Amino acid sequence: MKLAFIIDPVERLDPGHDTSVALMEAAQNQGHEVWIAQAEDLKVLNGKAWAILQPIALQSMPSIDGHWQIPQPWYTLGEAVRLPLEQMDAVFMRKDPPVSTAYLYATYLLDFVDPTKTLVVNRPQGLRAANEKMFALQFADVIPETIVTQNKQTIREFVEAQGLAVLKPLGGKAGEGILLMQAGDRNLNSLVEISTFQGQLPVMVQEYLPQAQEGDKRIILLDGEPIGALNRIPTGNEFRGNMATGGRVEQSSLTEREQKICARLAPTLQKNGLIFVGIDVIGGYLTEINVTSPTGIREIDRLDGVRCGDRVMEWLTSENTRGYRQI
Repeated sequence: MKLAFIIDPVERLDPGHDTSVALMEAAQNQGHEVWIAQAEDLKVLNGKAWAILQPIALQSMPSIDGHWQIPQPWYTLGEAVRLPLEQMDAVFMRKDPPVSTAYLYATYLLDFVDPTKTLVVNRPQGLRAANEKMFALQFADVIPETIVTQNKQTIREFVEAQGLAVLKPLGGKAGEGILLMQAGDRNLNSLVEISTFQGQLPVMVQEYLPQAQEGDKRIILLDGEPIGALNRIPTGNEFRGNMATGGRVEQSSLTEREQKICARLAPTLQKNGLIFVGIDVIGGYLTEINVTSPTGIREIDRLDGVRCGDRVMEWLTSENTRGYRQI
């Protein structure tokens, strides 16, 4: 197969952490051609989506004693060429958030990929529909108490009722801009004003789950099925468990409650063409659904001694993709 990955500049990727690298490595190991592009390299010509693509070859990166062995250089690039994306068997849209205007326009360009010829992971329409914070609200039975608003008084009343609450920007990533709000904090109004840009943008505010100190679990779903999980635990005085904020990771498995959450989400994810997804669960409650460039499989592979990327590539060559390709 020929696989294209739309990613951030490859030289900025961390090969020991980035899921995109793990997926590309798995594809190469299974004999597939791997090509890369950036979102700004997309275009529509004569009604078809094209991209400036470069073939990439990755060096072997084994895990020894729980650490990835990264050669330098860890990749080599071939000559860039302009190709219609329908010549690819699958295109992975792995551009990191924020979901800016440029990101949204890129998804519109990907709408011109013929789905009967090329599978786009994740489907462009699904990416637009699934804000990583807001999308979880439709599963009210498995999320913590949550509000979304830009109104300072409404936020203040919610925080006072909860005692502790977590404020999240709707377009953030990797824990950026997440605040722990406490009733009675004299900075509360100012924090809300900063986060909402003086009441211009809504934010999400959720009840604080004390179990967060025990870990924020990332579960990777492939076509609605969990294929791996890890626990991210806050360190020091940090309340966030995100790896980008210094959270340490530990091996984890799914509880019965978490398995039910995955089953609850699966039909909606499949309906929206959200094939490769990372969900976050704290204390048995769903907090986020990550669809743009979910990460975690490098850590899962290292901790569990598995290769989640191989599962993804095996799925791509299976009959399970047929329904997505005919949409």
